[in-house]
Amino acid sequence: MNHTHPQHGQRELGKPLRSGRKLLGLAGIIFCLLLTVAHASAAEKILRVLLTTPEGVLDPAVATDVTTVSLNENIFEAPLSYEYLARPLKLQANTAQAMPEISADGKTYILRFRSGIHFTPDPVFQGRPRELTAADYAYSLRRLYDPSLKSPWLFMFEGKLVGDEKWRAKQFVNGKKFANAPDIAGIQVLDRYTLQLRLNAPDSNFLYILATNAVSALAREVVEQYGSDVGNHPVGTGPYRLSEWQRSYRLVLQANPDYRRVVFAETAAPGDTLKQAIATDLAGKTLPRIQQIRISIVEEPQTRVLSFLEGQFDYLEQVPPLLSDMVMKQGKLLPRVQQQGIRLALFPTLQTYYMWMNMEDPVIGGYTAEKIALRRAIALSYDSQQDIELSEKGLALAAQSPLPPNVLGYDAGFRSPLRHDLVLANALLDHFGYTRAADHYRRLPDGRPLELLMHTQASTTGRLRDEVWRKNFSALGLRVRFKSDKMSEILRAARLGKVQMTEANWIADFPDGENFYQLLYGGNIGRANYAHFNLPAFNQRYEQAAKMSDTPERRELYRQMALLVHGYNPWVLRLHPLSADLTQPWLKNYLRHPVNFTAWRYLELDPVTVPPPTASTTR
Repeated sequence: MNHTHPQHGQRELGKPLRSGRKLLGLAGIIFCLLLTVAHASAAEKILRVLLTTPEGVLDPAVATDVTTVSLNENIFEAPLSYEYLARPLKLQANTAQAMPEISADGKTYILRFRSGIHFTPDPVFQGRPRELTAADYAYSLRRLYDPSLKSPWLFMFEGKLVGDEKWRAKQFVNGKKFANAPDIAGIQVLDRYTLQLRLNAPDSNFLYILATNAVSALAREVVEQYGSDVGNHPVGTGPYRLSEWQRSYRLVLQANPDYRRVVFAETAAPGDTLKQAIATDLAGKTLPRIQQIRISIVEEPQTRVLSFLEGQFDYLEQVPPLLSDMVMKQGKLLPRVQQQGIRLALFPTLQTYYMWMNMEDPVIGGYTAEKIALRRAIALSYDSQQDIELSEKGLALAAQSPLPPNVLGYDAGFRSPLRHDLVLANALLDHFGYTRAADHYRRLPDGRPLELLMHTQASTTGRLRDEVWRKNFSALGLRVRFKSDKMSEILRAARLGKVQMTEANWIADFPDGENFYQLLYGGNIGRANYAHFNLPAFNQRYEQAAKMSDTPERRELYRQMALLVHGYNPWVLRLHPLSADLTQPWLKNYLRHPVNFTAWRYLELDPVTVPPPTASTTR
């Protein structure tokens, strides 16, 4: 179990408490600690949060993991953003003055940016204010095409922008580095604050794309100064700047003193008391509200829950399901937790959990019948209902397709043609020549030994997941070895095709099915398509669907794509989680957003009196 070092006014995290009775015995101490920490943090406007995995490089063009994007969306800014309260989701202008002007044919977008926005200070600017301009966005969009970055976000533009085909897969142009190449024709700076983007065809998701953190502006001179190390020198225009960084342990964000004046002006629909309260509290106030955010990396699930209950963090998102009985039962908080003033919200995330297999791996990959049979058998060995009951404590839905509920294109009536069936799985392996040796483990059809390698996270959760898959593989007579590593290292190896299989999850960058199916598109191999799935029938449907809005015709294409995924099994679909989120009584204005990972700029701290536990409190 990992522990953080004691901070000022805090004790060491992660000391295990052996029972609910022990927790109750500490109720008075916890009560005092809650009040002390609450009042101190509110006075200083310090938000204390935890993230569950180590951060990667703070570069919007390459970051895909939740931790890193959570940081980036507070440091860097896209042209558009989402309103905080609106459901269904609603886009709004961010660094742009207003929503883009779109031509009648849907292929030309004009963005006019606000003047007077500045990047946070950096030595490269030599002490002079550096204003954000349209050229910064043009440069940052073009930078996604740099093959040395292998940006997983290139799929959002590749083949869509007029004239981009001549820049793809080129690192040098006229002897100069790619970053210095001439503009792509579809990206034109019209004046200091005006950018024109031209598409080859209309794209119903393009406005969503302009709100993703991946299209945030970087200053060209910062990138050129720091080169491949630019992700360790984040310089953006967002509401916060990085002021302290102890890698994989602790980060501090400080409110950007030069942040433009942003005044909250959203309203809430009648009848939604939570959103109305937030709208009332924030009305007319400037953002961000919190001056400092102290971020701890806490990988061990038990440590997260215990440290939250001890008041060391202001909220806890996605209570680890295996530990949910520490705080809740049958979807409600335990009485002793309620008496601390802690609040619970159940949030359906736009998220899919799955296990992917490398389609280019010599053992498990390939499109021949015997390779499909091996992956199909593995898929049939997975019991989603048992996994949800035991591992997720009921806080999840079984995934029928790659699309979670509430994204455009989701079909509530679609059902996977695959069901947990060990008899059928073993029969498939027998039929296609995966015979058992004297040790009862199967061999390849050519008689060679068969051993699988699964990458897993080096954490308690990772070890628990190892046991789930060990059981599945054992039921098939498949020998498996597990290799533990940090998620950032697993993703780095996966992009290079050096991971045979691993569990993963995807959270929507924008609320459309395209954002999930692009993970299986052949054109994204080496980027977001870690499974290296490259099936012409799938690619053709993906490309056709990408040109369409949410219509019955596109939903039919999505249905066919889901069937192809189940037919070739590059993924074993697992579940869509239901997030149990906890907030301390002094935290105000907290609301999970379906797409944005953080609400830090909207949050307030308000000390309250927590009622003391009573003698009758029980589990």
